[in-house]
Amino acid sequence: MMKIAVVASNGKASRAIIEELVARGHEVTAFARHENQSAAKHFVQKDILDLTQGDLADFDAVVDGFGAFTPETLPLHTKTSQHLADLVAGTNACLYIVGGAGSLYVDASHKVQLLDTPEFPAVFYAIAKAQTEELAALRARKDAKWVFVSPAADFRADGAKTGKYILGGEELTLSAAGESVISYQDYALGMVDLIESGTHIGERVSLVQA
Repeated sequence: MMKIAVVASNGKASRAIIEELVARGHEVTAFARHENQSAAKHFVQKDILDLTQGDLADFDAVVDGFGAFTPETLPLHTKTSQHLADLVAGTNACLYIVGGAGSLYVDASHKVQLLDTPEFPAVFYAIAKAQTEELAALRARKDAKWVFVSPAADFRADGAKTGKYILGGEELTLSAAGESVISYQDYALGMVDLIESGTHIGERVSLVQA
């Protein structure tokens, strides 16, 4: 059993991850601004930027499910994850970020990212850019353990749990059907597998349905 904190725990991805963690018998503490909407038995109502080292002490892992969508709040992606990285710096706890797909590379030379391709939906560009900057800020840190977990391009909140996924790396990975799709539940499965394995520290990985 591991002790795991999930921050911004009321989001859909966070709730799916918490369900998977609880189902596997881990001790989960959820942190959110509003009352608990997750399956976590332990809950702390607190804003992410008000969290202290004491709040996150003794956890084996911290999951960051923060999401912002309006122009004025998009910079909070980097601000909040950097704050959490500050809190776990110098400890054995690893920070797992629910990332975005826009920063995935579409070429082997890693010169072109998905968000810069003509096919990328313009409506999602701003948030993809914000999370690309968030990843860059994490890459610059050597004092904290982190893993940035990008979902497939089509991240489906209401998708079914298939129980199967492909663990990819920096490049956009496609399923056998040639699609980049994953449900929140299969993403949660992959995220918890990563937490339990303790691998890919300091890396960005990606998850897509098999």
